[in-house]
Amino acid sequence: MEAYLTEWLGLVIRWFHVIAGVAWIGASFYFIWLDNHLREPPEWKQAKGIKGDLWAIHGGGFYEVAKYHLGPEQMPRELHWFKWEAYSTWLSGMALLLLVYYLGSPGYLLDPAKADLGASAGAALGLASIAAMLGIYELMIRSRLASNGKLFGALLYALLVFAAWGLFQVFSGRGAFIHIGAMIGTLMVANVFLGIMPSQRALVNAVREGKKPGPEVARLAALAKLRSTHNNYLTLPVLFIMISNHYPMLYGHPEGWAILAAIGFITAFARHYFNLKHRGIHKPGILVISALLTLALVWAVAPDNRSSDAPVERVVATDAEISSLVRQHCTACHAREPAHAAFQAPPAGIVLEKLTDLQAHSSKVQQAAVRTHYMPLGNASGMTEQERIALGDWLKSAGH
Repeated sequence: MEAYLTEWLGLVIRWFHVIAGVAWIGASFYFIWLDNHLREPPEWKQAKGIKGDLWAIHGGGFYEVAKYHLGPEQMPRELHWFKWEAYSTWLSGMALLLLVYYLGSPGYLLDPAKADLGASAGAALGLASIAAMLGIYELMIRSRLASNGKLFGALLYALLVFAAWGLFQVFSGRGAFIHIGAMIGTLMVANVFLGIMPSQRALVNAVREGKKPGPEVARLAALAKLRSTHNNYLTLPVLFIMISNHYPMLYGHPEGWAILAAIGFITAFARHYFNLKHRGIHKPGILVISALLTLALVWAVAPDNRSSDAPVERVVATDAEISSLVRQHCTACHAREPAHAAFQAPPAGIVLEKLTDLQAHSSKVQQAAVRTHYMPLGNASGMTEQERIALGDWLKSAGH
């Protein structure tokens, strides 16, 4: 019953996380789009302090949106803030990290073949890595480096790639991926909490007190805009990581950290095209390059049939030996009624109780257990390389 209720808890938190994330990222995309589409207003509007305005039509009506240089002459009666979308996304994401990776099955986070870590040590390392990345980012954005966008972006990207490589040395591929996602998500919510919200409070306080916003408020507003722009470029990489746990061909690859680095670059680069386009700058070459890089990545990580070059003696396994292998390494989870305490139903609905089940899911088993070594989860059952080769060879022969 405990595992059953835990699974429901995970479902509810994940559902809330997705809803909050959609609201946050949607708002981020909209306001960047809005800023990039503002046009110089008429002189009478400029005299009132309006920096730019925009007309739009949606839902059967016209909308007029105006943005002030800093603040209006007096505080409006009702002012809408956008912060809880960010906070609730991060809080639910961290709750999932705790529930699934720190308190759930150790195989999601730990890989005994890489490092001999206990659950507590793994959790401590994960949280410390997130905190360290946040500390470095805050030092960077509060320094003169923030004024050099290209250098700042290159350095932040290099730091995230290094973190991905480092975490892949000690965590499972899936655990490393999710921690890079948690790092990026933490940077994004910190931009809201530590930069954007303080700037907005300072601006609101100045208007409420009837004061003209001074240079310090203007400085905070400019930095808040920069943090918002950073968040905009980080959205697509973090969205990818949110869905990546469904694709072990990526995080289960020996060079999964490099795959993550490539996808992070491609998605942020593609986002740059749309940001430029919204400002009237058309550079379709960016999308062409992004598409070519994606195709190159698909080719680079294509199944290479590891077993063909493995320095292990190849032995033709009998049906009985494969049945024994599956019982030892697979059916604890992939049974109609799993014996593994973490599962109430077979993961992904895949049952592997008979050889016919194994044949029916041949391509998925090849991908997860033979090519990527993602399964068994965390290799808790100690599946050997020779067993993987035997399983792969049997699946190939059974497919003919």
